Amino acid sequence: MPDDQEALPLSDVRVVELGQLLAGPFCGQLLGDFGAEVIKVEDPARGDPMREWGREKPYGISLWWPVVARNKKSVTCNLRTKEGQDLGGRLGGTADVLVENFRPGTLERWGLGPEQLWELNPRLVVTRVTGYGQSGPYAPRAGFGSIGEAMGGIRYVTGEADRAPSRAGISLGDALAATFAALGTLVALHARGRTGRGQVVDSAIYEAVLALMESLLPEWELAGYQRERTGSVLPNVAPSNVYPTADGDMILIAANQDSVFRRLATVMGRPELGEDPRFLTHHDRGEHEDLLDELISAWAVQYTAEELDRIVNEAGVVCAPVYSAADIYNSPYFRERELLVSHHDEVHGEMMVPGVVPKLDGTPGTIRQAARWTVGADTAAVLGELGVSAAELSQLARGGIVVLPDGGPTGGSL
Repeated sequence: MPDDQEALPLSDVRVVELGQLLAGPFCGQLLGDFGAEVIKVEDPARGDPMREWGREKPYGISLWWPVVARNKKSVTCNLRTKEGQDLGGRLGGTADVLVENFRPGTLERWGLGPEQLWELNPRLVVTRVTGYGQSGPYAPRAGFGSIGEAMGGIRYVTGEADRAPSRAGISLGDALAATFAALGTLVALHARGRTGRGQVVDSAIYEAVLALMESLLPEWELAGYQRERTGSVLPNVAPSNVYPTADGDMILIAANQDSVFRRLATVMGRPELGEDPRFLTHHDRGEHEDLLDELISAWAVQYTAEELDRIVNEAGVVCAPVYSAADIYNSPYFRERELLVSHHDEVHGEMMVPGVVPKLDGTPGTIRQAARWTVGADTAAVLGELGVSAAELSQLARGGIVVLPDGGPTGGSL
């Protein structure tokens, strides 16, 4: 594992993050995890609202902020003012990447649109995450992740057939758009190595969701088949479901490939099922999905989840328990893979946070810096690097353009 900043794969990349809430900041988090210097620009009045989001401990402080704000510096700047816009331009002039998730046109109104920034820094990659993209009739609309999930198609197929569309228990649309934004950013940086110029990365939430939807559209266009909500199964993919256990737990068994199903039939003590004409091929099993689930449920419920996990996996069949947060936390496997990392937070102290993914064997990412709880903790240092003098900084602080850390003219922390 790298023992210094320079050994990290993105250590030569400076990112200015202007976004707030989740879609833009998660993109910044992904880049920061692999070594990019991420300068998070926050509103001096209150900082990023994510500081207040998520389940709180009894004393009322977010448990989400330590994850999404790790590996970032906090700089305050009121971009709605001429002075703040000048500072934003100077920051963009020193950066490799600018990430934002405002409505289209916002940066342009502030004099910080791509064309304006490229006059200062033609190598800048401008990564823009929005609900509907930078063009098209819906571009001006406000868009959260939930709207992107609805329009992108995933809400329609999620849930039970006799109920309204459901949602995943996470901000899936935002996370997908941010992940595609990070991918696009790296592609644009690679292209810049050949062209010498930056470009716009346009990541829309509904488009990122649609990109996840497999063969949904060809099935409709060419076969007249529309996917519907089917609960815990995919139609015609069997067996692949969650099954009950003797201890009241759940376990997922996926044996929808021919050879894997035959192995499952053997471990069930029913090898003849592997040659049964009703279950012989992928298509046959799909036609008799309900019957298969009945047979497997009757067998699975004789064992505990731990027993099933062991014997089914030992037979070479795909199988895993359905983990809750408590299960993940208590599983040594997640720690061995560094998917759970003990991390010291400025407010919460020692806490377990999600590790960095994906894993690189030569230049893996790391969590190097805890989230900044003091709004503007790095304002003086970062702006000082731009040539902003102490006197100018004090004047900006008195005018509310920036907020300095405790001890500065207007400093404060959450």
